[in-house]
Amino acid sequence: MINHAGRIVSRVWLLAGFTFLYLPIATLIALSFNESPLVTSWTGFSLRWYGELARDDAILDGFILSLKIALSSATTSVVLGTFAAVAITRFKRFPGRTLMTGMVNAPLVMPEVIIGLSLLLMLVSVQRATGYPERGMLTIWLGHSLLGMAYATVVIASRLQEMNPQLEEAGLDLGAKPWQVFFLITLPLISQALGAAWLLTFTLSLDDVVLSAFLSGPGSTTLPITIFSRARLGLNPTVNAVATLTVLVVSVGVVVVSVWLSRSEKRRMREMAAAFRNAD
Repeated sequence: MINHAGRIVSRVWLLAGFTFLYLPIATLIALSFNESPLVTSWTGFSLRWYGELARDDAILDGFILSLKIALSSATTSVVLGTFAAVAITRFKRFPGRTLMTGMVNAPLVMPEVIIGLSLLLMLVSVQRATGYPERGMLTIWLGHSLLGMAYATVVIASRLQEMNPQLEEAGLDLGAKPWQVFFLITLPLISQALGAAWLLTFTLSLDDVVLSAFLSGPGSTTLPITIFSRARLGLNPTVNAVATLTVLVVSVGVVVVSVWLSRSEKRRMREMAAAFRNAD
């Protein structure tokens, strides 16, 4: 009886948590089809605001810029995070390991305002000395990659720590070179962590406001900054429409990557089972 009541309470809390998280998103999506110019008043179904969105150059340009930065910074973060995770987990002792670990984890606990301000001061100093780089897409990409690398390193390092090191040692014993072991054994085994890290850093970059506000320049306004600027003057349902499209893009990306990772894992398991059978 107690266990049954505990299951009911846990399910109620789970339902309440999902409702708290996803009801506002569902409401936003529903209001994007609202005919009324008031974002909180429903007067009828309409695609009016999607048509307005197609003519809103500021939001479209911001969305395209945010998408470009998110794609590039997520890829860069995963590549650099993989190198950092391998160095931390596979090489237990080397000069500067403690400093490197601390520097990699620092962006996780440091306020974004401090990171953005420090990057701004550094880039301004470099620009005054060399004339490059101008604040824009490049500087935003650098800031997002810095923050994303820290998150990617944590995700990938946790998977590497769980992986059996004997698999890599077996590859070395069979004559494979270290780079062959890395690309043929290590990377396939941590592919799910790589996909999860990429999705996480992509999402963090796509909706970042603080770093983008510090590092953006004229003509390089991302979508979150555009929405944040308009929020102070009053929003219209066009913002709901672009948010709905953003949710759609992210959801499709999550589904595609999840299906790809699942199929890759099943194929790898079949190959491992076939290899064991052949060995017997």
